[in-house]
Amino acid sequence: MKTPTFLSRALHAAWQRKGLLSAALLPLSLPVLAATAYKHRRYLRRPDLVYHSRLPVVVVGNIYVGGTGKTPVVMALIQALQERGWRPGVISRGYGAKVGDHARAGTGKLDPSEFGDEPALIARTTMVPVSVHPSRVLAIKKLQKNYPEVNIVIADDGLQHLALGRDIEIVVQDARGIGNGRVIPAGPLREPASRLQSVDYLISNLHGDMAAPANIASMARQLSMRLTPATVTNLVTGASLDWSSWRTQHGTDSISAVAAIGQPERFFSMLRAAGITLDRTCGLPDHDPYDASPFTDLASSHILITAKDAVKCERFNDARLWVVHPTPVFSDPDWLDLIDQMLRFIATRKETMAAQRRKH
Repeated sequence: MKTPTFLSRALHAAWQRKGLLSAALLPLSLPVLAATAYKHRRYLRRPDLVYHSRLPVVVVGNIYVGGTGKTPVVMALIQALQERGWRPGVISRGYGAKVGDHARAGTGKLDPSEFGDEPALIARTTMVPVSVHPSRVLAIKKLQKNYPEVNIVIADDGLQHLALGRDIEIVVQDARGIGNGRVIPAGPLREPASRLQSVDYLISNLHGDMAAPANIASMARQLSMRLTPATVTNLVTGASLDWSSWRTQHGTDSISAVAAIGQPERFFSMLRAAGITLDRTCGLPDHDPYDASPFTDLASSHILITAKDAVKCERFNDARLWVVHPTPVFSDPDWLDLIDQMLRFIATRKETMAAQRRKH
């Protein structure tokens, strides 16, 4: 089975402190800092380079490299907005997909090799249209052209894509917070931690009794999110059970878990916290293509996998595979109502400005 490399694990561990390895890499972080500062100054001085959509745009991103749990936030936001009458669409880079020169848009059951793992999962789960391209500007233009009914755009990642104008910024972090506070490669940050001072929401993705990590002072509205299993679906038969029923029926059987996400241990910890004893766990690299089945070496009666990995595992036709669908529990459930109010104000303002431009 594939596992994250020793070098990768060592680097992530080193990024949690300002030790010798981090100090040795610090000179290499200076060009990153310079490039980040230049990019911010450039877009600040040249607002004409920024594309502003006629629709409200919400960016969900992070400053910590790798996975911090953005996708559950995106899907929770989509569901909440749909319940409040919005018609969301999603744009994303489409990491790992073969996109080409032109943006690609679609909805429903999409191929991860063409759209990327997260966009395919979002489209399949929420049935909203998604558009992917490394240029978020091309992605949003494609979305607006192909799906004119969309009236709110959610950018899955893209916090650092400054060519895309945005109205609300949401940063998702996990228990690692900002690590040692340094930018790559001396630390885990894509840009300086001071970036958190300008975002609107800071959501900490936690599990168990973890406390939110300490951060720099920020005016952002801060809350925590904990994922808990909601339903489980058999990948072959399609049988679906709520978590309590599945645990009652199978909780005493031999169970393993496999995950190819940014932080596999977070998935395993969620299962243990929900009352499951795992015989074996297998953490694969994020976006692993599953070229070969990692399940043949597992003798367990049941194997729990993530929804993100499910679409790539269907071809194995292994009836032991159960897909876990978690639901987020937020420390401040009212934050989604506040987002809705903010977006309605933003939408009205944009419509008014557009009407004034048409008159002139």
